[in-house]
Amino acid sequence: MLKFLRSLLPARFRQDKPLVPVVRLSGAIGAVSPLRPGLTLAGSAETLERAFSMRGAKAVAILVNSPGGSPVQSTLIFKRIRALADEKELKVYVFAEDVAASGGYMLACAGDEIYADESSIIGSIGVISAGFGFTDAIAKLGIDRRVYTSGENKMILDPFQPEKASDVERLKALQSEVHEAFKSLVRGRRGDVLKGDESDLFSGAFWSGAKALELGLTDGLGDLRSVMREKFGEKVRLKVIQQQKGWLRRRLGADTALLTLLNPSDDTRNSLATDLLATAEERALWARYGF
Repeated sequence: MLKFLRSLLPARFRQDKPLVPVVRLSGAIGAVSPLRPGLTLAGSAETLERAFSMRGAKAVAILVNSPGGSPVQSTLIFKRIRALADEKELKVYVFAEDVAASGGYMLACAGDEIYADESSIIGSIGVISAGFGFTDAIAKLGIDRRVYTSGENKMILDPFQPEKASDVERLKALQSEVHEAFKSLVRGRRGDVLKGDESDLFSGAFWSGAKALELGLTDGLGDLRSVMREKFGEKVRLKVIQQQKGWLRRRLGADTALLTLLNPSDDTRNSLATDLLATAEERALWARYGF
């Protein structure tokens, strides 16, 4: 009789079905613009807090689909996930979708176990900086650029100035520091299961999900539903946690965006130009992995 009465209750009040909150972390990391918000700690903290605070949760599952981006935001999100996992004493399962590369793989390392599809792109443990040089272009156009600074290094790597070897050396030294921090994080999370030479694993190369499993970068091949059913039984309840937006915030956001497009100000035009550049940069990140 008690079992029958319990079956009449809404699912959230039942205790007979294991609950696993699910959080999706998708997109370029830190590439934030008004119309192209990227993954940041500020944007994901509330969702993560809600997932780890759900009453009766047996674990937390995180779906990662990211080509990377800001190393700082990647680290901040990673640390928040681990802090919440330790605080709530919940195991974290990460599922890589199309791509978990560079900063996306750093996010994946927040998981106690990492799963991927055999065709997922995994890895790219390295640091990259890319840009353009316009010195010849402005010379041909007859443009005279004038810049005034206080501080001899304020114009390092300016794209409108000839590249200096000392500037490149300084940039590479900075990249090396960031790369070492990335390697240390991966060793700390995956050190016991990593296989192969570190010179290859940490070279910035990336692999299919099947090969990543052989290298110890992941723990298995599988999708969210199948793995969670295997871990917690056929009745496991997967609850997707989404960022909450009030009605007023949603309405104002939609109306403001429409008015902005219909009657753009000078600041809006500049913002739209910035968004176009951000979109191009994000596309370049995905294009590295064939997407």
